[in-house]
Amino acid sequence: MSTSSYVLDLIQRPRRLRRNESLRRMVRETELSVNDLIYPMFVTEGENQKIEVASMPGCYRFSLDLLLKEVAEIAALGIPAIALFPVISESKKDETGSESYNPKGLVQETVAAIKAQTPELVVITDVALDPFTSHGHDGLLDESGYILNDETVEVLSKMAVSQARAGADMVAPSDMMDGRIGAIRQALDTEGFTNVGILAYSAKYASAYYGPFRDALDSAPKSGDKKTYQMDPANAIEAIKEVELDIAEGADIVMVKPALPYLDIIRQIRDVTEVPVAAYNVSGEYAMIKAAGEKGWIDEKKVMLETLVSIKRAGATLILTYFAKEVALLLQ
Repeated sequence: MSTSSYVLDLIQRPRRLRRNESLRRMVRETELSVNDLIYPMFVTEGENQKIEVASMPGCYRFSLDLLLKEVAEIAALGIPAIALFPVISESKKDETGSESYNPKGLVQETVAAIKAQTPELVVITDVALDPFTSHGHDGLLDESGYILNDETVEVLSKMAVSQARAGADMVAPSDMMDGRIGAIRQALDTEGFTNVGILAYSAKYASAYYGPFRDALDSAPKSGDKKTYQMDPANAIEAIKEVELDIAEGADIVMVKPALPYLDIIRQIRDVTEVPVAAYNVSGEYAMIKAAGEKGWIDEKKVMLETLVSIKRAGATLILTYFAKEVALLLQ
């Protein structure tokens, strides 16, 4: 049979369903919605501060007064949640990150103010010590510079409780200490915060994609790296183990970070768990699209949407992304 006659005899022609936009919409398997989005935001000290992050065009460090205005806009766009990250002065940092559980600290006061103004917005707080430690690591150090796991977990538990007391709807341990989900869950429950959820950074890799974020928070490690507690990028089976441990310890949502280089991990985790799976479209992924868009090398908006659809298609229920506001405006 010739090629031409074979083609003429075809019964299945998938292109029939791609013929126009209406047909494509009817059979579309993956839909990106504003309900899928969590917007990471940076809060800094002072007043009337709106400082653009040089490596993250369109992202800003806001003082609380201006952050509240931005939060009102975000809620009006239908974005259901924000993830809050603090930028504090060096004078408030110490070896143990004690400012992290200060009831009058920047995070605690910011959470209380947001919930008073915009109670319907879900506020997710970061639980890790790197923004608060003078050395820039996510935990306490011993004399050799090694991160002390169990001692760090004690501080993280105090931090999570202080955030819950301020009004956080969900705490998000991003530190990658062993056993911290169970300890935080127990601490929250003991203090009466049984309804405060835990979004666990379960598969957080020791990635080179975090550079712009560390610029935003001024939280890069002063020495060494984070490879003894964040995951090896070469590992996949270990990610499943981390997720299973976090769920067993009480995680309500598990997360993969970064997203794009780890779409296979998102898919594998989605296939083995029934809890919601979040993915973090991190600062480096954001910055690359922004930079290429500014150069005119790509259509920024189309690449942005294609990127987020790919993350959802891989199996993510929720996506933390700095594009959230732009996407919400496009989806209106």
